[in-house]
Amino acid sequence: MGEHRNGHHNKLTVAGLIVTLGIIYGDIGTSPLYVLNAIVDEKVITKELIYGALSCIFWTLTLQTTIKYVIITLNADNNGEGGIFSLYALVRRRRPYLIFPAIIGGCALLADGVITPPISVSAAIEGLRIIKPDIQTLPIVIAVITFLFLIQRVGTTVVGKAFGPIMLLWFGMLAYLGIANIGSHPDVLNCLNPYHAYYLLVNYKEGFWILGAVFLCTTGAEALYSDLGHCGKHNIRASWTFVKIALLLNYFGQGANLLIHEGKTLQELGINPFYNLMTPEFLPFGIAIATSAAIIASQALISGSFTLISEAIRLNVWPKVSIKYPSNMKGQLYVPSINWILWLGCIGVVLYFKESEKMEAAYGLAITITMLMTSLLLANYLRAQKINSYLVFGTLAIYLCIEGSFLTANLVKFMHGGWVTLVISSLFIFIMWIWFKGRKIKNRLTEFVQLKKYIPILAQLSNDQSVAKFATHLVYLTSADTINEVESKIMYSILQKQPKRADIYWFVHIHVDDNPYTRQYKVDHIVANDIIKIEFKLGFRVEQKINFYFRKVVEELVKNGEVDVTSRYTSLREQNITGDFRFVVLQRHLSHENELSSYERWIMSMYFMFDKFSLSEAKAFGLDTSSVLIEKVPLLITPVKELKLQRVF
Repeated sequence: MGEHRNGHHNKLTVAGLIVTLGIIYGDIGTSPLYVLNAIVDEKVITKELIYGALSCIFWTLTLQTTIKYVIITLNADNNGEGGIFSLYALVRRRRPYLIFPAIIGGCALLADGVITPPISVSAAIEGLRIIKPDIQTLPIVIAVITFLFLIQRVGTTVVGKAFGPIMLLWFGMLAYLGIANIGSHPDVLNCLNPYHAYYLLVNYKEGFWILGAVFLCTTGAEALYSDLGHCGKHNIRASWTFVKIALLLNYFGQGANLLIHEGKTLQELGINPFYNLMTPEFLPFGIAIATSAAIIASQALISGSFTLISEAIRLNVWPKVSIKYPSNMKGQLYVPSINWILWLGCIGVVLYFKESEKMEAAYGLAITITMLMTSLLLANYLRAQKINSYLVFGTLAIYLCIEGSFLTANLVKFMHGGWVTLVISSLFIFIMWIWFKGRKIKNRLTEFVQLKKYIPILAQLSNDQSVAKFATHLVYLTSADTINEVESKIMYSILQKQPKRADIYWFVHIHVDDNPYTRQYKVDHIVANDIIKIEFKLGFRVEQKINFYFRKVVEELVKNGEVDVTSRYTSLREQNITGDFRFVVLQRHLSHENELSSYERWIMSMYFMFDKFSLSEAKAFGLDTSSVLIEKVPLLITPVKELKLQRVF
């Protein structure tokens, strides 16, 4: 039965709201540190520029973040889970080919997780230069980022509880600074009128390309959806109202403050639009809070990356890697390998760009791709929900236009560092594509045989005293979906490779369900007390602890009198001792006896290379390694055509 998530984040609570602030809004919440700075850049400060920029920011946050993500996309929750792979799981039965936009979008989001920590932390730490101009910020940035990744192992609940109060203070400070500065030019509130955005984009020199910098105000929206499972949509929606108001007040305060210096440039003034809101006395405190918030800013992308990879593994588009569950609360997980891959990527970005201003040029390009892919998947989900097709396609057209404009505007960043995130995205896409395609090729001609055909010989083998008993209970993992089938390699292992006599043969099949937390099983007694097949139906977010689940099922069968697991050895049976269980895992390798195209052979060679770095089947399925036999079997995908050999004398 599908199990719903438990924990405080499943419903609207004060504690849930605090944790949500600590986990979800770091990225989008720290955007005031650099957005207006990126928009104004070297331009002369004018009323048209500031009004237009603020209007663009307001309508971007409204249309993109509020309407698309908070109102619409959060409804596409897969039993409480979010993210682009979770969204794909909701539509893959009708349109499996949508795996391609899902992979592209997921990998672009992972790449965004590599650049978000460097830009957020660097932008905050560089505020120290206002106090001490000659300070070396690079070592501090690296130390802060390293600390952030070190604490991930404790889980997002602990992180959220620790970070939540700091983010509450941060957003309170944003609102206070904004209100304190809006008074210098209260007319900035007129920026709510979309005409100012239209005028800037159409009439201002290079107006359209400003969208590349405007987009930075909403980059955290995709992570907001990815982290749905960590906090729940009720907490996200309630907290977003507060967060959006605080952000807008601060942006308007920055705009009002900049208009005091109309006719000048930021370079002439030597100021940062955000830190210029603070009085000299408040500045040290403000920098400290901004630095803390910037550290937290990375949390949304990091925790979202963990969720994304765990779902990719269950959907068979990423090699199996170790996943830790720091708490009993669903949605709380930690993926060590991804944690340190992201850390290495972040350090590389910091060392390459060095300054947050240079990172701004690279930031945003990858995430626009993710948003476009999410829009495509979301439209398919809405159609599956029987939403009016005109409404769905009309909404899709609007967002393709908006996000297409953002993507076009961001393309100018390619030569200024945007290529970095695209290269990182491409590396992740390469791994996912190889793994997905390799599994397809591997499974293409997997040969299955009818179990019924082998029932007599298995019965004979079970009673053949001339063959040494291998185990009382012999367990094989099978990929066969139907009851009466198993792979031919399994029968080869039992009957030919090394005849394996057992009293009961068990065949276990695992079906990954689209519902993230399904835990169901079905038992078929093919031959009572001799051949039994168990099918586990597990959600794509459920840890596959097959050893534990199998033991629970056997206990249930014994309790119901459906099977006798007592040892068949006479001396042990008299003492009512349970028989031994042995698992056999077949480890496939690419046989030389294949006729593959050059492309497929290259795919398979890369697939098996990645396989060496992934978890073994025994560890991935949570099997007790002391009772597992690993057998290598050749993988014959495309057998060599019949070859005639001539005998000579």
